[in-house]
Amino acid sequence: MACTVHPVLPGVYHIADGMGVCQTLLVGEREALLVDAGYGIENIRQVVEGITSLPYRVILTHGHHDHVLGAQWFDETWMFPEDQEDFAEFTGEPTRRRILDSAKSKGLPVDEEAYLAATIPMPKPLSEQTIDLGGITAQIIHVPAHTPGSCVVYVKERQLLLTADDWNPCTWAFFPKALPAQVFRSNVRKLFDLPFTHVLCSHRPVLYERSTMQAFFDGITDEALYAAPRVTIGGWETTNT
Repeated sequence: MACTVHPVLPGVYHIADGMGVCQTLLVGEREALLVDAGYGIENIRQVVEGITSLPYRVILTHGHHDHVLGAQWFDETWMFPEDQEDFAEFTGEPTRRRILDSAKSKGLPVDEEAYLAATIPMPKPLSEQTIDLGGITAQIIHVPAHTPGSCVVYVKERQLLLTADDWNPCTWAFFPKALPAQVFRSNVRKLFDLPFTHVLCSHRPVLYERSTMQAFFDGITDEALYAAPRVTIGGWETTNT
């Protein structure tokens, strides 16, 4: 398998798949929590069960393909219902075929027939809550930004924030359903009320300091937004950026 496992803090494993997206496994004394499921090219279930023998559940931070196609390896997952429409779109056959082409171009071994035929049940409705895993807790917070159903996870005992795609060093805010930039910024900035010191995001395998994320949002002023030149992003030409 092309997955690589990065133990970044006690009980915290950041898992990068061969397609370049990361999932995070939180392991407590009684149970575990997998945050996101990746592209599904590799059997992420085998990876999780190679790390821990504890019972675990799987939450999806939002409905985009690179976070949800791996749900095919699990019996059930949970996600905020605002992203159900995206989930249905991004797990459909056209998206799967596009991902298969990308995986093959990277030289990843793929069972194309199984990937296309896999059943991916609609996630169960997720809500804001704190899950006690035993020794560490996972506070699930709904933060509409990258998508209307996006969520983040705060791990108090590790002073750790899992931002998923609500923040990456290169944050994509141009999707049709992404919230307007000012609202996106306002919603995510509220997270700085939490006493986190470190951040894990979905598209980098490394642990970031809070100051890196803080500097990113400090730079998104109204002046900077209004002065930014209009750009065209290939494939998203009709999106107002």
